[in-house]
Amino acid sequence: MSVTIRPLTLDDVPALAEVLAANREYLAPWDPIRDDSFYTADGQHKIVSDVLRGGGSLPHVILVDGRLAGRVNLNNLVRGPFQSSSLGYWVSAGHAGRGVASFAVAEILRRAFTEYDLHRVEAGTLLHNVRSQRVLLKNGFVRFGTAPRYLKIAGEWQDHHLYQIVAENWVELSRREK
Repeated sequence: MSVTIRPLTLDDVPALAEVLAANREYLAPWDPIRDDSFYTADGQHKIVSDVLRGGGSLPHVILVDGRLAGRVNLNNLVRGPFQSSSLGYWVSAGHAGRGVASFAVAEILRRAFTEYDLHRVEAGTLLHNVRSQRVLLKNGFVRFGTAPRYLKIAGEWQDHHLYQIVAENWVELSRREK
């Protein structure tokens, strides 16, 4: 199995809509409630166009054996003295639990700290999303708090554990892994 990531483009829209539609029920417990148009090529075209125009994020697709299998994004980019972003990711049901998310997060962190000149990346998970927490911990994130009613997921404001990694910690972790 070959796993890669690359920047999202408008050419990804048809495959992205197809994967999202096929995984709608699987992703529902972890996502906001989505309008039906979200799962269509037209809906994704509008969303992806807005994201690419906005400049406040670095969206990527996750590919398994060359086929779209999810997304990994650096969102809410803040430059200047902060140099920070929020991490978001998902993989399709058929690729969950196979190391795909762990690889994608490792690769987006490498880019965050070596190509995109970020200092800090943070992520939040639902309190019961143990699998996502393991992905973050495996990649050197440290839990630094819990945010009550942080995001509206599956129609309810839900608490999230908050995690972060800073460039210096990532560099040290990378050295140990070599």
